[in-house]
Amino acid sequence: MASAALGAQVAAAALAPVGSDGFLKGSSLKGNSSLNFRRKPWVGKSLAWEKTQHSRHLNKVFCMSVQQASKSKVGVKPVELENAKEPPLNLYKPKEPYTATIVSVERLVGPKAPGETCHIVIDHGGNVPYWEGQSYGVIPPGENPKKPGSPNTVRLYSIASTRYGDSFDGKTASLCVRRAVYYDPETGKEDPSKKGICSNFLCDSKPGDKVQITGPSGKIMLLPEDDPNATHIMIATGTGVAPYRGYLRRMFMEDVPTFKFGGLAWLFLGVANSDSLLYDEEFTNYLQQYPDNFRYDKALSREQKNKNGGKMYVQDKIEEYSDEIFKLLDGGAHIYFCGLKGMMPGIQDTLKRVAEQRGESWDQKLSQLKKNKQWHVEVY
Repeated sequence: MASAALGAQVAAAALAPVGSDGFLKGSSLKGNSSLNFRRKPWVGKSLAWEKTQHSRHLNKVFCMSVQQASKSKVGVKPVELENAKEPPLNLYKPKEPYTATIVSVERLVGPKAPGETCHIVIDHGGNVPYWEGQSYGVIPPGENPKKPGSPNTVRLYSIASTRYGDSFDGKTASLCVRRAVYYDPETGKEDPSKKGICSNFLCDSKPGDKVQITGPSGKIMLLPEDDPNATHIMIATGTGVAPYRGYLRRMFMEDVPTFKFGGLAWLFLGVANSDSLLYDEEFTNYLQQYPDNFRYDKALSREQKNKNGGKMYVQDKIEEYSDEIFKLLDGGAHIYFCGLKGMMPGIQDTLKRVAEQRGESWDQKLSQLKKNKQWHVEVY
């Protein structure tokens, strides 16, 4: 019963599955002599550069990046980040993590949201570059309770910003973290002894605090950019929206010289209620500015009803638009899933049922989607 309550009530963060691509040895970057993602000689020096200027612009940057997508696209630097042919992988590992600095921690959700979700900006000084769709590992301070004398284990978090970060200078990364708490099923009271160590550390952090990071890791959720006019169907529950925020900023907010998006991005976001929506104003701005290139559908389980009168979950929204989705997939669209792993059985059942109604075999269709590299899943 305790484990069932834990599964239902632990507020998970945007953790990518640990070991999803393994901890590869060294960088896999190759084919580019002008950009090297290996460690730089100044790594480890103080990150106090432009601290005053950075804090002066912090409020302005956060307001712009989290709530108000500018009507004209924003210039980014260094554009050399576009030159690499392969994504950076595991530049920093658990035994030798990089010491980054917390820039800001902001609550994302309203007062009626169940639980707390924070937007956390981390300054890596340009020393831990990443691509959209990748993850950082975070090592919370303290000892591993299961291995006294050893540091805590790495927790992986999907990165919620583009490679240029929220300040558009390639020096920061953002995480979308839900504070993990545990409620005793018998008393109904919170048990602090079982709270999530890493999510609480991050949500409690203050500007200037140090944080140990590893990575970046992950390739399955990388945004395919070979066809700038492709269709991307993005399905998320809660903090699973993190990688999609990065995709959408790259598509619609940033002026990236080598990537001019002209396709369709369609986001399905499932949360409990309106106060739980993440980055909603940012996404709504894209909808207003790029109505031909962006669609945005929300499933609010505590406020909306599905066609059968039950709670509206993200799979119900998928079923609502299933004909369009299947046609887009047949035309080569990419489809992504990110969030709690408990989201997948319901979604898979819905897709299977829709396929059978269309006279198709879902197993064969899924196999073909995977073969064509159209199917991208990262759940935790």
